[in-house]
Amino acid sequence: MAQTGSCHCGRVRFEVEGEPDSGMACNCSMCARRASLLWFVPREKLRLLTPEEDAATYMFNQHVIRHRFCANCGIHTFGEGKMPDGTPMAAINLRTLEGFDVDSVPVKHFDGRSR
Repeated sequence: MAQTGSCHCGRVRFEVEGEPDSGMACNCSMCARRASLLWFVPREKLRLLTPEEDAATYMFNQHVIRHRFCANCGIHTFGEGKMPDGTPMAAINLRTLEGFDVDSVPVKHFDGRSR
C-alpha cells in the first residue's frame, strides 16, 4: 500500500510504499527539537513527487544522515542514510503522512543523545 506525504506548504511531496507498523522517537539534539516520529523503510520504497532540489538537506554530527526538509516551510519530511548492514534507507516522518493516525502505531524510544 502506498502512503503519500508532504511538508506543510506542499513544495516537498512524496510517496512511500508500505504500511507503517511502528514509529521511533529519538532524543538526539535534532529529533528532540523537531519532534518527528520516524518510520524506517528501504530507500527504494520512497519516491519524491516534486523536484529533488525542493528538498533541502541538513547534515550534522557524523554526517551520515541526510535530513531532508522543505526550505520554504521548514518541515522535516524524511531522512536518508544507511542501515547497519549498508542498505540505503529512508526515515519517514510519520507526522507528514496524509491521513495517517500516529496514535495507531507503537512508539519505540531511542536514546540518540547518548551516542
